[in-house]
Amino acid sequence: MTDRTDYKILSILQETGDISMSALSDKIGLSLSACHRRVKLLEVEGIITNYSAQLDRKSLGLEVQVFIEVKLDNQRRQDIEAFEDAIANMPEVLECHMISGEFDYLMRVAAQNTSEYEQLYRNRLSMIPSISQMKTLISLSAVKEFRGFFLERG
Repeated sequence: MTDRTDYKILSILQETGDISMSALSDKIGLSLSACHRRVKLLEVEGIITNYSAQLDRKSLGLEVQVFIEVKLDNQRRQDIEAFEDAIANMPEVLECHMISGEFDYLMRVAAQNTSEYEQLYRNRLSMIPSISQMKTLISLSAVKEFRGFFLERG
C-alpha cells in the first residue's frame, strides 16, 4: 500500500520523469537504496506503468485540439468493438472514453489545422459504420491540461 513518501515520489516523477535516482532520493529525504527500492516496488505493483516525455502540441505544429462526442447506432457488442478497433488505429485520436449520458464516447483529437481535422472527419471518422451522430467541439484554449494526478494525501 502506498504511503505519504510514495505519493511524494510519484508527484516528483510525474513532474520530472527523467530525474536521477540520486536527485529523487535527496528531494524525498531517503537513502539512495531505499528510494530505488520504493520506485521499483511502485513499478512492480503497476502504479508506475511507464516513463515518457511530455510534448508541446503546438511546437509540433498541432494547432487545433478538438473534442468529439460520438453516439453509436446501438449498443451491440460487435458494433462497440468495431468502433473501438477503428479508433485504436487512428493516431490522431489522442484519447477516447466511453461515457454515460447523451453520447456514448468522448474523443480528443489533435490536428495541424481545421482542414486536416476535416479530412479526418470526412475520410475516416464518418466512415465508421456504427456511428449515428458526432458533435465536434473545437478547443479555443486550454485553461488547464492534464500534467499528472493529484496525489496530496492527508
